[in-house]
Amino acid sequence: MAGTTIYSAKTILTMNPARPRATHVAVREGRILGAGTLEELAGWGDYTLDERFADKVLMPGLVEGHAHTSEGSLWRYTYLGWFDRMDPAGKTWDGLKTIDAVLERLREAEGQLSGDTPLCGWGLDPIYMDNQRVNRQHLDQVSATRPIGVMHASGHILNVNTKALELAGLMKPGVNHPGIPLGPDGYPTGELKGPDVMTPVGPHVGFDRSLMDCDEMGLRDFAKLCVRTGVTTVTDLASRLEPETVEMMLRVTGEETYPARVVPLRFFLGLPPKELVAEVVRLKALATDRCRLGRIKVVADGSIQGFSARLKWPGYYNGAPNGLWYVAPEQMAEIYERALEAGVQVHTHTNGDQATELALDMLAPALMKHPSRDHRFTLQHCQLADAAQFRRMKALGMCVNLFANHHYYWGDEHYRLTVGPERATRMNACRTALEQGVPMTIHSDAPVTPLGPLFTAWAAVNRITASGRVQGEHERIGVDDALWAVTMGAAYTLHLDGEVGSIETGKRADFAVLEQDPTTVEPMALKDVPVWGTVQGGRVFAASAI
Repeated sequence: MAGTTIYSAKTILTMNPARPRATHVAVREGRILGAGTLEELAGWGDYTLDERFADKVLMPGLVEGHAHTSEGSLWRYTYLGWFDRMDPAGKTWDGLKTIDAVLERLREAEGQLSGDTPLCGWGLDPIYMDNQRVNRQHLDQVSATRPIGVMHASGHILNVNTKALELAGLMKPGVNHPGIPLGPDGYPTGELKGPDVMTPVGPHVGFDRSLMDCDEMGLRDFAKLCVRTGVTTVTDLASRLEPETVEMMLRVTGEETYPARVVPLRFFLGLPPKELVAEVVRLKALATDRCRLGRIKVVADGSIQGFSARLKWPGYYNGAPNGLWYVAPEQMAEIYERALEAGVQVHTHTNGDQATELALDMLAPALMKHPSRDHRFTLQHCQLADAAQFRRMKALGMCVNLFANHHYYWGDEHYRLTVGPERATRMNACRTALEQGVPMTIHSDAPVTPLGPLFTAWAAVNRITASGRVQGEHERIGVDDALWAVTMGAAYTLHLDGEVGSIETGKRADFAVLEQDPTTVEPMALKDVPVWGTVQGGRVFAASAI
C-alpha cells in the first residue's frame, strides 16, 4: 500500500459543511483520505507526519474558472497596461498613464529588435487616458518600417501601425467593416475590433491566429503565476487547440513537476458547428487528470470598456454606437443543440445584456429538443444581467461566472462613461445570482486582469473601484460566499465539483497554502493574504522556489 502523509496546519478551511475546519489532512496517492484531528486520521494506518505547514492555513486549491494561459506567452511582449503588474518571474512593471509613456516603452522595446521582427505590446487601456484612441499615426512615431501590434487589455481590440495595415492589404480608403474605423482621410485608423478583422492582420504583427494557444514556455510561465496565487485548477477559456498545441499541453502538464490542472476550452471559430462538436468529443477522449479537454467556448459579443459589447436599450451612456456580434443566432443555436445532443458543455462569453438575452433565447429551444438535467452551460462575464435574466438562467439550469474584478479595474469608467451610474451599480451581480439560486463563480479573465482568486474574492466582497468608491453595495457578498465561489463554485461550473473545490475524503489533494486565515482578516485585507504556495495532487510547490 502506498504511503500516507498527514499534514498538520494552524487551521484547515475545508469547504465541507459537515466538517468546515480541521487541524490535519491525510493524503495518499495524490488524494485526500480525510480531514480532522491527528487521532482520527491515524486510524488509516501507518503514516508520516509532515509539519511544514504547522504555522500555515490550508484551504482547497483555488479554482480559476475563466483565464487564458496565453498570458504566459504575452509576457515575452511589451506590457503597456495602466496598472502595475507582476510578471511570472515576480518583477513588477509600472503602469503607464499617458499615450506618450506607452510610445516611449515601445521605443525602448523596438531598440532591442533586429531585422523586420514585429513589435508586440499588450495590456493597452485607453479608456483611462480620457478615452483617447491610439491610432496608426501614434504607432508610426515608434517605427514606420517595422510592423507594430498592440493588444488592448480586453483582448478584443488590436491597434496596428501603417506598415502592418499595408502588409495586410488594408491600407486603402473606403474599407467597409464595422470593426475597422476610418479616419477623416477615409483610411483605417489602425484600430481593429473583433476576431474577424484582427485575425488577418495578426500574423504580420506577431499575434497570429493561434495566439490564443499558449506555447510551451508560456504554459510553464503561466503555471508559476498559478503557484504564486494559490491556484491548482485553471481554465484556458478560449484556445484554438491546434494539434501541436494539444500534444504540447498533454506532454507538459503530464510532467511530474507541472503544478496545475489545466482545463482548455476549444474556441468556436474555425469550424462549422457539426465539426466543432465532433472535434471536441474527440479531444475529450484524450483528456488526462491535469489536462481536461472536452468543452466549447462561444463568444457572443465584445467588451464593455472597448465599446464592442452588445447592450440592450438605451445602449451606451456616452452615446457610443452599439457593439459587435461575434456569432450569428443560427450558429449559436446549432452549437447549443449539437453540444447538448453529444453531452458537451458550452461556456458562452456575454458581456452586454443583449448578448446574454441572445444566449438565453437560443438555449431554451435547444433544451426542448435535447433535454439535459445537468448540462451546466455557463455564461461567462455576464456583466449586465438583470434579475429577470438571472431568473431565466435558473429556470434553464445555467451557471454564471461573473467578472468581479471589473469593479476595481473599470468600475469608475463604467459609472461615468460606458453604462452610467444605475447600471454600473448592478454590474456583476453576485448577490442577485445567489438570491435567484444560480450556481455562481467569479474570475479574473487573466491576462485581462491579473490572476489571483483572493483578489477576485476581495472585489466581490467589497466592490471597491480604483478611486476607492463602493459601487453597488447591495450586490456585495460575504467572505464565506466569495471563498466558496473561487473553490466549489468554480469547480461546479466545470463539472469538477466531485474532484476538487473542497478538502474531503476522495477528492484530489489540492490545497492553497496561506500565511493567514482569510476568514478572520478584515474583509478589506482579503486580497493581501500572502500565498506560500500550493499542493497539487499531493505534490508540494513553494512560490519561493519557482
